[in-house]
Amino acid sequence: METQQIAVTRTPWWAKIVIGVVVVGVLFFLLGRANLLPGIPNPFAEKTTDRSGPVLLKSIQDMNRFEGASGNFEVVVDVDKDAKFLPDIVRGKRTLYVGAGSVDAYVDLGSIGDNAVTVSDDRKTAAIRLPHAALERTSLDPKHSYVVSQQRGLFDRIGDFFGSNPGNMQQMNELAAQKIQDAAKQTELTTRAETNTRSMLQQMLSSLGFTKVTVTFGPPPKTATPSASPSASASPSTTAS
Repeated sequence: METQQIAVTRTPWWAKIVIGVVVVGVLFFLLGRANLLPGIPNPFAEKTTDRSGPVLLKSIQDMNRFEGASGNFEVVVDVDKDAKFLPDIVRGKRTLYVGAGSVDAYVDLGSIGDNAVTVSDDRKTAAIRLPHAALERTSLDPKHSYVVSQQRGLFDRIGDFFGSNPGNMQQMNELAAQKIQDAAKQTELTTRAETNTRSMLQQMLSSLGFTKVTVTFGPPPKTATPSASPSASASPSTTAS
């Protein structure tokens, strides 16, 4: 009767230590993620380090304008990019983006001409002519602008995996800003700015003793120059005798 010997391989002592350390690390990681270790900081917690450089002041611009009104806008930008002869599941990208921003309406007080302000001799009446209100460029709010959804094809997913595409987000911001700017032109922002500017000047000059303050907007009316009529100079006629 033959006896079969079975060889038993023992795990080396150093392997047991490695396995034990790995098991303990996994337990600490799971318990730390679940906040089940009160009083013990999570050794795998993420840490954010701001390595930005100092802010560089490039220029200072003096502002001679009065901000008379401001409008807050929100627009949904839906951009669909596809390729010819390829289905969207293979090549294509559709982005749904919500853009929030504001547009200010102002009156430029620095472009007032020399004859724009007239004051009566008794300093009781004043007339002021100002340029029409204008719209400032759209200022997007990054805290309230976000991507709602983005559908990408296979090729687009592969491309985004190997490299980022910051130009896509910049395009969304530019489209949202342009749509908000166009919408602001259709509102009464400039009219409201002119009304508030007129009220501000009337209240300020009234506190200085003026009893009548007239504020108008726009270029001064063109005075028609009288055209010189040709003078009919009668030349003496000579009569032959």
